[in-house]
Amino acid sequence: MQAVDSLSFDVEQGQVLGFVGANGAGKTTTMRIMATLELPTSGSIEICGFDVLNFPTEVRRCIGWMPDAFGGYEHMTVYEYLDFYARAFGFKGAERRSRIDEVMDFTDLVSIAERQMAELSKGMGQRLCLGRSLLNDPRVLILDEPASGLDPKARVDLIRLIQLLAEDGKTIFISSHILSELAEMCTSMLFIDNGRLVHHGSAESLMSRHADGVVVSVRIDGDPSGFYEWVLMNRGVELLEETREGGRMVIKEDSTELLNMQLRKMLSDGIAVAEFYRDRRTLENAFVSILSNSSPPPLPVIGMEVADDL
Repeated sequence: MQAVDSLSFDVEQGQVLGFVGANGAGKTTTMRIMATLELPTSGSIEICGFDVLNFPTEVRRCIGWMPDAFGGYEHMTVYEYLDFYARAFGFKGAERRSRIDEVMDFTDLVSIAERQMAELSKGMGQRLCLGRSLLNDPRVLILDEPASGLDPKARVDLIRLIQLLAEDGKTIFISSHILSELAEMCTSMLFIDNGRLVHHGSAESLMSRHADGVVVSVRIDGDPSGFYEWVLMNRGVELLEETREGGRMVIKEDSTELLNMQLRKMLSDGIAVAEFYRDRRTLENAFVSILSNSSPPPLPVIGMEVADDL
């Protein structure tokens, strides 16, 4: 089965790129290839000027990899875990202890240095995994769903750390299902579907690209089923989302005159409109629109082309 199909993109140094796609779209496969953990059947990737296939050791020296799930050691403390990986990176003596202290201070792990990994909360575990990926002071960070499963406070803490790393000039490639948070911290967004690139640009350009008209929120006084039927029966409007008290619809042409006409028509047709106002299509809506308009997946074949220049 083909996981990624002719995927090609560039990421500039210092950029924070959000990597988005539905489950099974090929995100993790792409990131694992970038991290030198899987081999593509064709194509090439360059990170920090090194080809991933021909110079994997050099690539590993300049990247930090944070998978969506990482292995722990039940009876190992937080400090021992970081010390183990610092040794693996080749740090020795005072330099190793200094680097561990720097990472622990940055990720706020100092107070739990002697706590065993089995006792860590999900948020603490994610901060520890991020700390591990920072030990070699990488130029590029590849983060696969770092905020998955975190409570709101832990998610805010993790996002703050990622923003600080971005301000420090690191290039960050991050996947997430939480699109609103990606939009806040990413300079660019890359959407894939069925292993194919469907959008690469800012969140604003994505929402503009898929806003085929003006989005209007409607609240109905009473049962909204009549409103849904009205939308289906009228040309020039399309139901975008159903809500408990009404919904959101797209009016194909963005003009005040047309909006007023549609509202008058709804009222004359007996729709009990309580609220009617311009809305803004969210990033989530734009993503759903991409998926609905995306071409069907190709026939199963083995192959991959990925080009990346960091």
